[in-house]
Amino acid sequence: MEAKEAMIAGLEQQSRKIKCHIVEMFNAAGHGHFGGSLSCTDIVTTLYFGGIMRVDAANPKWADRDRLIISKGHGAPAAYGALVEKGFIPQKWVKEYETLGANLSTHPNMHAIPGIDISAGSLGHGLSIGAGMALAAKMDSKDYHVYVILGDGELAEGAIWEAAMASAKYKLGNLTAIVDRNFLCVGGSTEDVMPVEPLADKWQAFGWRVVMIDGHDFAQIHAALIGSKAGGNQPTVIIANTTKGCGVSFMANKREWHGHSISEEEYSQALAELRGDCKCTE
Repeated sequence: MEAKEAMIAGLEQQSRKIKCHIVEMFNAAGHGHFGGSLSCTDIVTTLYFGGIMRVDAANPKWADRDRLIISKGHGAPAAYGALVEKGFIPQKWVKEYETLGANLSTHPNMHAIPGIDISAGSLGHGLSIGAGMALAAKMDSKDYHVYVILGDGELAEGAIWEAAMASAKYKLGNLTAIVDRNFLCVGGSTEDVMPVEPLADKWQAFGWRVVMIDGHDFAQIHAALIGSKAGGNQPTVIIANTTKGCGVSFMANKREWHGHSISEEEYSQALAELRGDCKCTE
């Protein structure tokens, strides 16, 4: 197997494991944001395991690390699963998710979880924070890169576009935004709730370099992320077309699985579909 094919196969396997962790977390709590966590998992997997992000589990606050902001905070379980697999946090935390005194909760807490750079919850703030981090890196002559994962429903927040303008003004080529474009939000279709199209044209008009990809094609994800590091003085936005609930047949493209309770039967079916030939936790 060629090196690239081996890398893609490894990412696919790793993503399945992380998706299993997500389902296990939500089963522990009895509910969870399945749809948006599963839709961005392939992207998060590539960031952590595709040779993209420079991080160190032994030194989570390393000053020269790359930063990842899950601006759509309810998608944080995708990052939690990656942090387990990367060795930042213990696997036992998965089945403690949202139990009394647990470190892992619906929205990420930077004070409780090693490897989480920003606490999130209220939508619309992640890109502003990311722009500030990227500007600080330039001012301090640091070469770290900042990645911000945005929900497409989140793009209705005005602060996103203020940050987009500022990022272009300050030539933040060390900033990459990734839009999890699954076309669904808690209220229904994004185009019914608050239309965002023509999305690529909007970002271009704000001075961003735009890349459109299939958000579940690891080769495309990897190439787009590598390319974003060579953005020069222009920030990059990757618009990743994804499937809400990706990997679980009865959740895929279903608005009601944005946030939902799960039965034992559904839990067993979801794990069976996700495991395939991977060695997810039993």
